[in-house]
Amino acid sequence: MKLEILAVGTELLLGDIVNGNAAWLGQRLAAAGLDVHGSAVVGDNLGRIADAVRAALRRADALIVTGGLGPTQDDLTREALAAVAGVATARSLEIEGALRERYSALGRQVPEANFRQADLPVGAAALPNGRGTAPGLLLDMPMGARAVGGDTAPPGAPVTGVVYALPGVPHEMYEMFTVTVLPDLLARAGEPGAIVSRTLHVAGMWESAVAEALGGLVERLDVTGSATVAFLAGGGRVKVRITTKAASRTDALEHLAPIEAEVRTTLGEAVYGVDGDTLPGVVSRLLLARGATVAAAESLTGGLLGSLLSETPGSSDTFRGAVVAYATTLKTALLGVPVELLAERGPVDSDVAVAMAHGVRTRLGATYGVALTGVAGPDIQDGATPGTVYVGIAGPTGAAARQLQLPGRREQVRLLAAVSGLDALRRRLLREAPG
Repeated sequence: MKLEILAVGTELLLGDIVNGNAAWLGQRLAAAGLDVHGSAVVGDNLGRIADAVRAALRRADALIVTGGLGPTQDDLTREALAAVAGVATARSLEIEGALRERYSALGRQVPEANFRQADLPVGAAALPNGRGTAPGLLLDMPMGARAVGGDTAPPGAPVTGVVYALPGVPHEMYEMFTVTVLPDLLARAGEPGAIVSRTLHVAGMWESAVAEALGGLVERLDVTGSATVAFLAGGGRVKVRITTKAASRTDALEHLAPIEAEVRTTLGEAVYGVDGDTLPGVVSRLLLARGATVAAAESLTGGLLGSLLSETPGSSDTFRGAVVAYATTLKTALLGVPVELLAERGPVDSDVAVAMAHGVRTRLGATYGVALTGVAGPDIQDGATPGTVYVGIAGPTGAAARQLQLPGRREQVRLLAAVSGLDALRRRLLREAPG
């Protein structure tokens, strides 16, 4: 069974609201072994909604529509579905009565506009809404008449498939999908099998480098069609998602295991976790395993590294604290960086990063000190171009610094610097086995 998702709402097109419903539905459908072949957004326009529904039903066996079922004039999903089905809308006395009872129980009178929620395409089934007033709809196409053609279809051409129209309000949609829609979809699909994904998290490599390193694997999988590999970059990290479909979840996991192993071998220590792992959480676990703690010294990041280090529950066992020495003079006053070194080299320097790491480690009593100094931009500072960053780490076996040249605007450079500092600590911990 091929499925598509269509979200209705001009506010989604304008970016006023993020389309989280599509992401939620995609995850739940994939977990149930159902294939989502497309997802789209359309504004609150009767003709465009109808055209989008027709187009989706010519590609898919089932369509889930979210939004446009409310009581206001711009809620047009009911009318659009009726146009596609070639039928009129009619008032449901049962739904009208339920609305009156609901409002009466609240001591209120039903606004006249709300009765629009009781208007259904003729032949459609209402889906109960346990958390709101707008019922959902189920339509099996074709219905009583041929569809009226739009821009995407010749006049009189039929469309086939099942349409589920759900409210756009997330908590209402979640319940209606879980209780009513998913069981109906599974019954129609028969035995859909299991779609399973493993997501490996990568740090310290750009997306293009990850894709290039895995190019041979991706090409082989494209030929066999046995699994797919997708890349998603963001926040200085890259996700490598491997997906396959099999008769059962156990079979799918067995098929994914050697592919995951090859990805790990190819990318090496750049892979820091899988599925729900986070970089701060992994670092916290590594520190705990070693009975170690960390302190951060920050300049350009202004506390972002400390925020990451304190993100994980239980981080008080591993994170001592952070010193934000943004002003150059504070690098000496708070971290003990020699005045002579700052005068000779300036604050953006590898030896300064090492001195900051030593200073924060000593003054906060941590096993490891991590320091970040550099230029976030937009202007050149002390001869260093924006994006120049030094990561310093001091620990029981010595200290070292690494220079990075990070891309992007000021806010991106700062985030990438903080993530790079965290990843540098992770790699250092991996090389120093638990005591």
